[in-house]
Amino acid sequence: MPSDPSFSLLSNATFVVFDQTRAFQYLGSNPSFDFIFQVADVVHEAPVYIPSQNKLYLSQLALDYLPQLVVDLNQDPPSLSEYLPNPPVYAANGGTTYGNGSLILFGASGGNKSIGNPPTEQRPGLRLIDPVTNKSTTILNSYFGSYHNTIDDLAVHPITKHIFFTDPDYSWFTGLTDTPPQLPTASYRFDPTTGATFLIDATISQPNGIAFAPDGTTLYISDTGSIAASLSPLGPGVATFNITGQRTIYAFDVTNNGTRVSNKRAFYLSQSWVPDGLKVSREGLVLTAAGAGVDVLDDIGQLIMRVQTNYTVNNFAFAGEDLNEIWMVGQGGISRVRWNIQGQLPT
Repeated sequence: MPSDPSFSLLSNATFVVFDQTRAFQYLGSNPSFDFIFQVADVVHEAPVYIPSQNKLYLSQLALDYLPQLVVDLNQDPPSLSEYLPNPPVYAANGGTTYGNGSLILFGASGGNKSIGNPPTEQRPGLRLIDPVTNKSTTILNSYFGSYHNTIDDLAVHPITKHIFFTDPDYSWFTGLTDTPPQLPTASYRFDPTTGATFLIDATISQPNGIAFAPDGTTLYISDTGSIAASLSPLGPGVATFNITGQRTIYAFDVTNNGTRVSNKRAFYLSQSWVPDGLKVSREGLVLTAAGAGVDVLDDIGQLIMRVQTNYTVNNFAFAGEDLNEIWMVGQGGISRVRWNIQGQLPT
């Protein structure tokens, strides 16, 4: 009923409640939203919280911008500064912790032949970073010699520690890579102990966010195919939003000790924008960055509530001593929510 004037009140709300009983339970008695930093109006991605340091690492996806950013939560108020591992990582688009929460695992989405000083060649791949020594290590940079398109987001299986990641076309659209796509859009599983990479799904038009349920038996992958462009090798097209395109989260069963992904099923249709970053809380709630905010869903895809912001949220991470904060990063802002929802413990 868009003619009802009361709907205009929603635009000024921080928390929009769809399921009153459960939303108030998860919000708690004193939820808070704080806009912490104004940042460049470009995509910010790959937020990774390192508990031992109480720091949040994230990326800024601007052309030729090489450093990442780090938020020091030990400061009051928190501070924001640049961070440059060695060798540098170009265009980190997805990120999570690894090694019992002590290492940063980035999915690098960009690639060209002149990265850093002196210039070196990098391609989309998986990078491990020790935030104590700042040393970065490439553990994957191709699929049998073919460059990945855009390692967009990633998740670590809680039992096997295998790394699951999505590979859409976005780096070609945005100019972050100098080579047109060499592989179809798909999602993969990487075994870091053997170096083997396995295709897990090739049916999603633009696979993007990816996350596991706490027990590792359900995998969620978002399709952001509503945002796409021409794949002409003569040059990238300009990505546009098509409201009738794919903006759906899918759920999959994970069996055979975390190695078999099957039974794809539709889980959630995003309200008005694509479901970008994905996380699953300790309670089993599915959270997705979906435009100007974060949607909170239960394990059958029912919308419980939404956190609204004044900027487009690309991704977010749980942080804080009890992992009951989320830090939302995006185009123009970084903000914090405190509530009764907790992130999964590093494993």
